[in-house]
Amino acid sequence: MQVQSILRTRRRSPVLLLLGVVLLPALSACHRATPADVVATVNGKEILRSDLDRYYQESLGDSPQKPSPVEADMRRLQVLHQMIQDEIMQQAAAKMNLEATDEDVNARLTEYKAPYTQEEFDNKLKEKNLTLDDFKRDIRRELTTTKLLNKEIESKIDITDAEIRDYYNAHKSDFDLIEPEYHLARIAVTTTPSPQAGNLQNSKATSDADAKKKIDALHVRLESGDDFGSLAMNFSEDPNTASNGGDMGMFPESQLRADPEVYDAISKLKPDQFTDVLPVYDSAGPGHKVVGYAIYKLIAREPAGQRELNDPRVQQAIHQLLHDSQKQLLQNAYYETLQDDAKVRNYFAEQILKQGAP
Repeated sequence: MQVQSILRTRRRSPVLLLLGVVLLPALSACHRATPADVVATVNGKEILRSDLDRYYQESLGDSPQKPSPVEADMRRLQVLHQMIQDEIMQQAAAKMNLEATDEDVNARLTEYKAPYTQEEFDNKLKEKNLTLDDFKRDIRRELTTTKLLNKEIESKIDITDAEIRDYYNAHKSDFDLIEPEYHLARIAVTTTPSPQAGNLQNSKATSDADAKKKIDALHVRLESGDDFGSLAMNFSEDPNTASNGGDMGMFPESQLRADPEVYDAISKLKPDQFTDVLPVYDSAGPGHKVVGYAIYKLIAREPAGQRELNDPRVQQAIHQLLHDSQKQLLQNAYYETLQDDAKVRNYFAEQILKQGAP
């Protein structure tokens, strides 16, 4: 296991607010719907074809390449599987009275709206073909899932000192750094539309001016004392780090030096400080094209050498790694038990089997 993976200290959010992951609004039942209108049912709750079509289109984003008929149906099956899983979780939460309250929803909505004027926010809704009520239903379902997982999963996780010690002894070499390493986080925005249209708060800017305006506004909020991780989670457009509070993990110094502008800015920081706004260049394309902007935060700078078990940072890193592993296992097992108790009918899958591959 790579050191940069082990030494991550921020916990990945259980919330399904990752860049590129579609938040599912309430799947409203259609009274007296004909079978052609329904692609699946979960304990009698209908999932409509119109909803599936919408989320399928969102999953395609702005990709210029049109999928083949077989690829399209495979993607629809994947999207529908997520919709079914989401509905199962929502119903389980409802039985346990864990649904998000109006106060919860309004507080989260206020966070999402913070970087925008009312007009800009309304335009973002229009871009996603969402009404405000649609978006609030998205938020309610996401928060409800979080409440359910906190009660049913987080409460069952207990990492002992013995487990931490055993892991360290089995992976001691992973904590021997051959050169200085930097633990970084970042908030990034891009100048191009999202390849995976998803959450409103992670909508990509459509121009260099839009991107610069957004990142400058976020930098002002950081200078005013706003939490870096919260801003990254809600507004960063980096699909690999946004849901983790912007945490990029550990980078050896030699890797950072490959980008002199970023290294020069980061090397001047003390832990918990952040850079000015820096351009992000397209390394894969010709020339030196700016494709976005980023703000980097130095979480920690680690000198070369062996890290011992009595180092609190080592213990915290191992604790987090073991926690995340247990959490993933329990979540998978929990969903399987919920699915066992649910009555699911996937009409779309049945239709594919009946008709054969296109």
